[in-house]
Amino acid sequence: MGVELLHYRPWRGEFRSPLASVWPIARVSLSIMFRRKLFWVLYVLGLSIFLLYFFGQFLLAWAATQLNESNVPVMGFRPNPVQLVDFIRNSLKLNGSGETYANYFWYQGSMVMIVLALAGALLIGNDIQHGSLPFYLSKPLSRWHYLLGKCLAVSVFINLMTTLPALVLFVQWGLLESWNFELLFGIFAYGLILTVFLSLMLAATAAWLRRTVPLIMIWATIFLFFSLLAKALVEGLRYDRHWRLIDLWNDIYVVGYYCLGNDPARIRPSEQPETYQAALVLAAGCILCLTYLIQRIRGVEIVR
Repeated sequence: MGVELLHYRPWRGEFRSPLASVWPIARVSLSIMFRRKLFWVLYVLGLSIFLLYFFGQFLLAWAATQLNESNVPVMGFRPNPVQLVDFIRNSLKLNGSGETYANYFWYQGSMVMIVLALAGALLIGNDIQHGSLPFYLSKPLSRWHYLLGKCLAVSVFINLMTTLPALVLFVQWGLLESWNFELLFGIFAYGLILTVFLSLMLAATAAWLRRTVPLIMIWATIFLFFSLLAKALVEGLRYDRHWRLIDLWNDIYVVGYYCLGNDPARIRPSEQPETYQAALVLAAGCILCLTYLIQRIRGVEIVR
């Protein structure tokens, strides 16, 4: 009997490798998050920090062009208006230097953590809780393809809130003042560090906890409680500065600060670990998360 009598149609498309399945997994995950109104509310709130930097740079640049060299008496002395604007720029770190972007990444972290906690429970936790993971793995793709697809979706959220706005600030400063393409490498490097570490951390914790509320509590413990604990130990009790290594967000900041071409001695507070030590802690965290994810996914029963 021919296949025509069975109403089968031969495949006329182009066969692709299983690696091409990474993008459909990421696309479905992104559509799940983009349909959530809460995500857009949090994203708009996260952009408020970006708007402060954006309009701050613009207003200071506008003020510098409007002021002339004439001195205006203020409280008995005559400050130079241009020097006054430069002083405000340097004090607020709105001078387009590496410290500007390092501080932006630091302050943006709180909103990133909230969005990722929501994304992890929806994108990864629900797959394990509701049995969607066996469906994915029953297809001709491996566990690595599933992990890559989910991490790709998470990386989109991270870069939408950090790297992309930082690039807009870079372009704005280049148009207003001058271009420093060495900082461009630092911005991408900082974004890459955030993407790799937070994606693996989120995937591991979401696979472990599955639900949103426990995930938020664990993330608050990891990135808030340990930050306060490290600060209390080093600054309050005067313990060794290496206790700051338990603060993972600070470790990311130390490595990213160096990637942006800043002098590590200028980090405040000054009691900081070495850059290579923070990098080793982040690398160890990535290896632990990846190991747990592999073991967790291998435990899923698959029917092919």
